[in-house]
Amino acid sequence: MKRRLPTIAIVGATGAVGVEFLSLFEQRQFPVGELRLFASARSAGKSLRFSGRDVPIRELRDDSFKGVDLALFSAGSGISRDHAPLAVREGGLVIDNSSAFRMDEAVPLIVPEINSDELDPYVGLARPGIIANPNCSTIILLVPLNPLRLSFGVSRVVVSTYQAVSGAGANAMRELEDQSRAVLAGQPPCTRVFSEPCAFNLFSHNTAIDPRTGRNVEEQKMIDEARKIWRDPGVQVAPTCIRVPVMRAHAESINVTLKRPAREHEVREAIAAAPGIRLVDDRVANRFPTPLSAAGQDDVLVGRIRPDDTQPHDGSRYLGWSLFVCGDQLRKGAALNAVQIAERCLA
Repeated sequence: MKRRLPTIAIVGATGAVGVEFLSLFEQRQFPVGELRLFASARSAGKSLRFSGRDVPIRELRDDSFKGVDLALFSAGSGISRDHAPLAVREGGLVIDNSSAFRMDEAVPLIVPEINSDELDPYVGLARPGIIANPNCSTIILLVPLNPLRLSFGVSRVVVSTYQAVSGAGANAMRELEDQSRAVLAGQPPCTRVFSEPCAFNLFSHNTAIDPRTGRNVEEQKMIDEARKIWRDPGVQVAPTCIRVPVMRAHAESINVTLKRPAREHEVREAIAAAPGIRLVDDRVANRFPTPLSAAGQDDVLVGRIRPDDTQPHDGSRYLGWSLFVCGDQLRKGAALNAVQIAERCLA
């Protein structure tokens, strides 16, 4: 008996991540039966191209999820809070790209290369529910660190992010384009999405600062989500998150303290053997990860691997290690991670 292809909904279909979902569906030959695209009222009536046909965009409504097997959400926390439970009530499985449910103890927070075992109850769309996609910076941090955690343990991470404007959506990407043209033409840049000009500039991540801790929301997400995904409430994470004038693909400078010392070849072998990673670490040619080379790629690029001799060591085995990574925010940092979750649940 031929298996029925699932009815799939994309909420936020016209956004940068929504468009990436469609591209990934085609590239990965994702099983799609009926496809429903949802966006705001101003986009209703337009269409997006998928698999050689124009698929109409509908306005999201409370009754939009009747018959939907799988819904991918990327339209902001408020819409997810309001509508994801409605999709579940209709018997669907929701994979949510917002922060709405990430720290809910009842909701799995998944990076498939790390904790896919938590998806076992949902395999074959066995039951409705909500699965949360982590923050892009958290995903790009944990994918290369997880093989070190498995081999040697991780006690502390200090990370500085250099985050592309794609993390703030399609309007932010257009703003960087417009500002770059304006500055090069000798005109002042116009700010709409960010409070600071992003062209030829960088600034502290544009989320609110906690007056008590001094951390912004993005930094707190990285701490909380890393502990939940790794199931390790004791791991210490110290992030500093910065916006940079890059279109897509985040970069991160990472210093990690292991629980057990390791030799350089052991660190390299552990990282190189892990899924979702590509080593770009040529010291002779001075060739290392860049956002441009990571853009459009599924893997997180890892390089600048080197021991940190300011931490305890015996000359060959080191507790401290530094590395530099780049990952496409719209792919592994968002859409691809969600699609990988969906593939596992449809298996």
